[in-house]
Amino acid sequence: MEFNLPTAAGALLALVVLGTGVLIAAGVMATSTVLMMVTPAMLVFGVICLAIGVKHGEYRARSP
Repeated sequence: MEFNLPTAAGALLALVVLGTGVLIAAGVMATSTVLMMVTPAMLVFGVICLAIGVKHGEYRARSP
């Protein structure tokens, strides 16, 4: 499977939306806490992991 930017961004966004929905539905935290603190943190962490993963993939593609 080949990922491009829209596919990777869509997968990341889907995971964050799913995680946010589950946290809101479970009721373990206040909805305002989930939306104002947890969801942005999930997005930032996901973007950092995506960038590291892309760089690692580029390194692996160049290495013999």
